[in-house]
Amino acid sequence: MRPYVIINAAMSADGKLATRERKQTKISGPDDFLRVDRLRADSDAIMVGIGTILSDDPSLRLKSDEYAAVRKAGGKDPHPMRVVIDSAARMPADGDMFKKGLGRVVVFVSDKAPKEKCDALREKATVISAGKESVDLAVVLDELAKLGVDKLMVEGGATLLWSFFSSGLFDEIRIYIGALIIGGKDAPTFADGAGFTDPEEFTRLSLKNIEKIDDGVLLTWIKKA
Repeated sequence: MRPYVIINAAMSADGKLATRERKQTKISGPDDFLRVDRLRADSDAIMVGIGTILSDDPSLRLKSDEYAAVRKAGGKDPHPMRVVIDSAARMPADGDMFKKGLGRVVVFVSDKAPKEKCDALREKATVISAGKESVDLAVVLDELAKLGVDKLMVEGGATLLWSFFSSGLFDEIRIYIGALIIGGKDAPTFADGAGFTDPEEFTRLSLKNIEKIDDGVLLTWIKKA
């Protein structure tokens, strides 16, 4: 059985994840940052795409030592596994995920990824091929299940989120809408990608909860069967 997949993201009131230059933008407030850290701590693994790695250089580590201690006391690794979807093995070996982050790193590549780049990454991470031309998310989820991942938190970016939406391989969406307008027709949105054209293909959701946090609102949706 594949892991339970929670997609978590923050977007502006006009649906943007970042500026048109794809630069990281502070959308959430302090209370939402705490919520995200709790969700990370409650997850077995945290996933991002290579676009997020190259633009934001995240470490994906838990900010709270208390949450890490609770995980350890419960028999888990103090920090969740960190997972990167990177078809061409473009992940830099000197990124913050390796310098500042704690916990296991797993990088999923495709068969077309250069061998020398994969070999370099293997010195710091587990590298798994999961597709011929691009990474197949269904294969990724099967592999993560074999690694003991029951709950997966997906943080983006926009292209990866669209891959989950278009494949239907998710269970829940938690989207924080911040009190700001970013604008820009080329700015990344919550669901970048080709998009659906047939209404029969649209991803249908059921609203589970609404919560005001800081000056924004957190919407929790579950995927309709």
